[in-house]
Amino acid sequence: VQLQASGGGLVQAGDSLRLFCAASGRTFTAYIMGWFRQAPGKEREFVAAIGPYSGIRYYGESAKGQFTISRDNAKNMLYLQMNSLTPEDTAVYYCAAATGSIGIRLPSAYNYWGQGTLVTVSS
Repeated sequence: VQLQASGGGLVQAGDSLRLFCAASGRTFTAYIMGWFRQAPGKEREFVAAIGPYSGIRYYGESAKGQFTISRDNAKNMLYLQMNSLTPEDTAVYYCAAATGSIGIRLPSAYNYWGQGTLVTVSS
């Protein structure tokens, strides 16, 4: 599967932003989908993941109550709604696809990655 992330940009603290990830190739519902982010000088961090039919969602500590992951299987799209953004949310955000369900909070569990989209939050 090929993944294309988009929707990043420069926003102010307190703003909202919605990220998009378009998937093409193999059947979208074959994958658990996830979002990760990586700030300069830091390791890649788990943000959120969603099961193939949206029945299960997982969030990283930094995303709970602030971000919402969703997917539209009919459109082969993954989304990340980000609210109340702070400068600490500044990072490159990556979407990823996993064929298995073990360790989905870890980057190593994901088989395919998008190219990343930069989110910059100014204070």
